Amino acid sequence: MNFLVTAGNTQSPIDRVRCITNIFSGRTGAAIARTAWGRGHTVTLATSHPEGLQEFGVNPKDPGERFTVFPYRTFDDLALLLQQQLRTVPFDAVCHAAAVSDYLPAGTFAPDPGTFFNARLGEWEGQAGPPRLTEQKAGKIKSSEPELWVRLMRAPKLVDRFRAPWGYGGVLVKFKLEVGIADDELVALADESRRASGADLMVANTLESAAHWAFLGPVEDRYDRVPRRELSDRLVLAVEALYQERVANG
Repeated sequence: MNFLVTAGNTQSPIDRVRCITNIFSGRTGAAIARTAWGRGHTVTLATSHPEGLQEFGVNPKDPGERFTVFPYRTFDDLALLLQQQLRTVPFDAVCHAAAVSDYLPAGTFAPDPGTFFNARLGEWEGQAGPPRLTEQKAGKIKSSEPELWVRLMRAPKLVDRFRAPWGYGGVLVKFKLEVGIADDELVALADESRRASGADLMVANTLESAAHWAFLGPVEDRYDRVPRRELSDRLVLAVEALYQERVANG
């Protein structure tokens, strides 16, 4: 099989030296890529942390035959890479484990003199007229401003582009993280999200449990709670079984 795996976080630049990102290191995606490769599959890994492969005995600069590493940094980097790969390469399976930004900066603003934010009322106020903010557009926004406001806009869900418009028709694995919810709610939200994206399998966990276990499914119409140390093996086996079933059914 020909696998594409995404891993790591995305950066969303505020200026040329600052960005918004998240805490994830790409370890899960690296483990899945290494497992798939070890089982004889061809693997393409798109990751913001190629150095993480070293933990699994893979040199990111020379990973070996059947293993290609594409580093990326920003949300836009990953979006362009996925579009190019999915439209040109016949992947049999995609495991989209990257923690992609949910919001993207759409301008950084400083309040004009006499303009202030009334936190108690949740309103902008101006001392001598309407409140006004000025966008900061420097390559490195000055640190002399008393406060800055970064406008965030909802980012497109890259996984929702895989089927259409990018035309990917193989096995698709989606990942979902929630915070502070019960297992039954997590599974319900995860399966709804899986269906919305046209994914075949879902890996879901909470931030509190991420280091210990995750739910994987639907496998035989259920979600199994899988120990983290077994996740990459169980996931690759589930992908193989689903792929083989589809090949057998034509």
